[in-house]
This record gives sequence, structure tokens and C-alpha cells, in this order.
Amino acid sequence: MGRLICFHPTNIALCLLATLWCVMAGSVRAAEPAIAFTPREKAYIEQLGSTPIKMCVDPDWVPFERINQDGKHEGIAADLVQLVAQRVGLAIALYPAKDWDESLAASKGKRCQIMSFLNQTPAREAWLIFTDTIFFDPNVIITREEHDYVADASGLKGARVALPRGTMVEERVRKDFPNLEVVLTASEPESMVMVSERKADLTIRSLIVAANAIKKEGLFNLKIAGQIPQYTNQLRIGVLKGEPVLRDILDKGVKTISAQEREAIANKHVSINVTQGIDYRLVWKIVGAAALVIVLGLLWNRKLSALNRELERVSVTDKLTGLFNRMKIDEALESEIQRSLRFRQVFSIILIDVDHFKQVNDTHGHQVGDQVLVQVAQLLKTNTRETDVVGRWGGEEFMVISTHTEQAGARKLAEHLRQILQDHTFPVVQQKTASFGVTTYQTGDKPHDMVVRADTALYAAKKAGRNRVEVG
Repeated sequence: MGRLICFHPTNIALCLLATLWCVMAGSVRAAEPAIAFTPREKAYIEQLGSTPIKMCVDPDWVPFERINQDGKHEGIAADLVQLVAQRVGLAIALYPAKDWDESLAASKGKRCQIMSFLNQTPAREAWLIFTDTIFFDPNVIITREEHDYVADASGLKGARVALPRGTMVEERVRKDFPNLEVVLTASEPESMVMVSERKADLTIRSLIVAANAIKKEGLFNLKIAGQIPQYTNQLRIGVLKGEPVLRDILDKGVKTISAQEREAIANKHVSINVTQGIDYRLVWKIVGAAALVIVLGLLWNRKLSALNRELERVSVTDKLTGLFNRMKIDEALESEIQRSLRFRQVFSIILIDVDHFKQVNDTHGHQVGDQVLVQVAQLLKTNTRETDVVGRWGGEEFMVISTHTEQAGARKLAEHLRQILQDHTFPVVQQKTASFGVTTYQTGDKPHDMVVRADTALYAAKKAGRNRVEVG
């Protein structure tokens, strides 16, 4: 009887260790949060009734999605999209494409209303509009094990990179790295095999897809040789341009999905089945591959090499506080600005700095300082909305990205958080306060502009005596 071994996509070392020893229960029980639809959206849903929305997918993108032998859609994307559809009350019908090219053609030809799981690119914006990000996954550089670490792909003169045609990565690589010779393939697995068989020098692939392929296809002569942080997959549901109401409905469903639900769905599909009739040669290959990646993970966590420093950024979670880390906050801030440009939606950011934090470390030690930061993080997370993005900006600084919030609302939220922190009793140090800098998106803003204004306001709060809110 097979056992399901768990895999965690945001921590390579732990995830592959878990594939050897962790047994997953494997079911996702999603809550049913209430969604406030507009009258127009309610009318759209009622008019559809039981009529399904036609959906195009990538038939061969394991473990994200595929069309199986029974003609059914399965994988991470399938579960996430069905969860969204269930929550907004829509039915989904699969368009039975044979390959990714056929799916793209069907979408462009309006034979399907949505595409399940894809990055937003300028080329795709010609006929699609997009929901918010439903799943994040970094892209990494895959080479054979003897290849050197790749610090910068622009330094690889004439290297052959195998890429599936029609993907976001192909589109961007042609633009960003003219030094690379693109070799097109029909699928993700074909790209990996070409590198393994020396028909290409490298491929740039999703971390989840790469790890899954290396394990399941036995491509143990491959390794992760670097990453391109700006190529992180921000996978969304694509909707035909003529269906803005449908996009808005689906977007509301996407926003209800929690990080825990995403993680549980990913764990369900990125796994290994081990049967009682054991092939020990295969087991030792898997153990060897896991050990290799565990070593990389340990080096990564100790910052012993440039590769590991790059790979550390793959994770979107701050290890101490459990909040989003700086890289994720940067992505979220850029995403909110893009959303504001498209839909004229206002948002604000709040920059928070714990007052006199150095005194805590100097007087009581870093362990107590860490406890304070963890509790500050918990208070910020507990007292903000689910739609707000809360992260550790660095050191004792935190940031809240408050969606759909004007300046007055952001200031009120900051004042609320300031009072909660002031009234809280922390371990050892008892009372601790924080200063707050608030700013709201202005037309033409770049992320840097907003951060500078918030930081200036924060400095003004510090200068005015700390434990106060200032607006910039």
C-alpha cells in the first residue's frame, strides 16, 4: 500500500527531508468565507446559472496542472481554480486541448473564457485581463551537476537554454538575455531532459516543477545552479478582455484563498508515492538527491556561498516572525501599484519601527529582542485585515500594505496599531512602543517613491518624540 510523503515548496531542505519521512493526510477543507458581490456581479452569476465557464489549461505542466488519461484536469492549478469557482458559485468546464500551443490558440480564438494558471505578460495582455496572483513560485536555473554556479545569466555567451514555447520565461529571456540561444521545446519535461542529455546547457524552470521532475524522472545529473529573482512566477487566472465582470468575480474568489490553503494544495501534489515492494536502487537515488539538496539548503541557511544567498531569496517568509519577507513585500508593493494603474484603486503603506529597540538587545540580549519582534509581528498580523499584506521590512522595521485604503483610513489603522503595541505587555521588557510613517499611492508613483515618503514620515515621528503616527 502506498504512502504519501510530504514536500514543502518554499523550503528545499526541509521539503526533501520530508519526502523521506513525512506522511501526509492530504485533504484540503476550505472554509467558505462570505463574498460581497456587486449587483452587476450577482446578476452575472444568476444569468449563468449552471452553465459552465469554459477553461483552457496547460495539458502537460506537472505538478501544476495536466489533463490526465481520463480527460480530467488535475494538479495544483486544478485544485486552486476549483476552490475559487466553488466560492464564487461558478461551474467550470475543461477545454480539451492536446498541448499548450493549442490552449493558447483556443484562448486567442475565444473558444474558452479563462486560462487557469499563467503569468501576466505584455503579449498576453493583448487578449487577456488577469486576477490577482493565485500562486507564487520562483524560477531557478537548472544545469548539469558539473556546471558552475550562475551568478548572472547575461554572462553566459552562446549558451543554449531549453524553454517550452509560448511561456512567460521564453518571452522574457528573448528580451533580457540576447546572449542565450533559445531552443524551443513542447513541454517542461522535454526541456529538463534536453539539459540532462547535453542537448542544451541549461533551462529556467519553476522551482516546484524542477524539484518534482528531478525526483520523479530520475534526472539526478541536474542541479539548481542559480536563480533569476525577477522571474518569480506570479500565477494568475487569465480572463478574456471582453469579460471584466467575470474577472472581478474570480478575483474576489482568489482573494479568499489563504496561504495555508495554498500550501496544503501544493503539498498534496508535489509528493512521492513509496510502495511496500521497494526498489532499493531507486530509493538510494532519491535519498542521494535529497541529501544533495539538503546540503544546499544548509549552506543556503548559513550564507556560505553566493548561490545560497541567491536561493535564500526564494522563500517568501521571514524565518523569525513568520511574516512575509522583504522580497515578498517588494513584489506585493509592485503588484498593488500595477493594480492601481489598471483599476484606479487607492492603497496605502504603513512603515513601522520599534522604538529604542537597540536598547533591548544591548540590555537583555538578542533572544529577548527576537521575542519582542515575534510578538510585534503577531500583533500586526492579528489586527490587520486578511487582504492587507504584512511583512518584516528589515531589523525592527515592519510594513503593512493596506489595500483599498485612503490616507485617512491608513492613518486610523496606524493609530490603532500604535495603541495596541503601546498597551501590550512584552516578555522581560514589559512595555514597548513604535513609530509609524504613513503614505498613500499617488498617480505616477514607483515603489521607491512610496517607501521614501513613508520613511520620511517615520523619521518625522521619531524626531517628534516617538510613539506617534506621521503622514507623508
